[in-house]
Amino acid sequence: MQDEVDRLVAAWARERPDLDVRPLEVLSRLTRLARHLDRARSTAFAAHGLEVWEFDVLAALRRAGRPYLLSPGVLVAQTMVTSGTMTNRIDRLEARGFVTREPDLTDRRGVRVRLTTRGKEGVDSALADLLAREEALLATLSARQQEQLSGLLRTLVIPFEAD
Repeated sequence: MQDEVDRLVAAWARERPDLDVRPLEVLSRLTRLARHLDRARSTAFAAHGLEVWEFDVLAALRRAGRPYLLSPGVLVAQTMVTSGTMTNRIDRLEARGFVTREPDLTDRRGVRVRLTTRGKEGVDSALADLLAREEALLATLSARQQEQLSGLLRTLVIPFEAD
C-alpha cells in the first residue's frame, strides 16, 4: 500500500538521484499528518464554539490547576505567540466571558489571567471531545506502537524545545 508521500519521494528520487530524499519519507508524512490533525482539532473545537487559539489559551489556564490563574507572559510561552497577540487573545476571551483579568498581587504593574467557570466548562467539554476523536485517529496503532511513536517524536521535538 502506498500513500502520496511514497509517490512524491519516488518522483524526487527519479528527478534528483544525486540527493538522498529519505528525510522526506518521515517529515513529509509528519507535515501531512499535522494538517489532518489541525482539521480534526478545528472540527472538535468548533463543535464547542471554540477556535483552536481559544482552546490553546483556555487549556493552558486549565492545566495550571486551581485557581486557574497565569500571567500573560506564561501564556505567551505556553502558546508560542507574541505578547501583542496574547493581549488581543485575552481581550477576546474576556469579552466572551471565558477569562477575567486580575491585578498581580506580587507586581503592582502586572495582571493575571483567570479562567472563569464558563471557560473551564468550555475547555473541559472540548478536551473530552478532542480526546475521543484523537483516540479514534490512533486506533490503527496498538498501545505499544503508540508508545514507540510517542518516544520517537519526543526525540525529534526535544532539540527544538531545549531553550
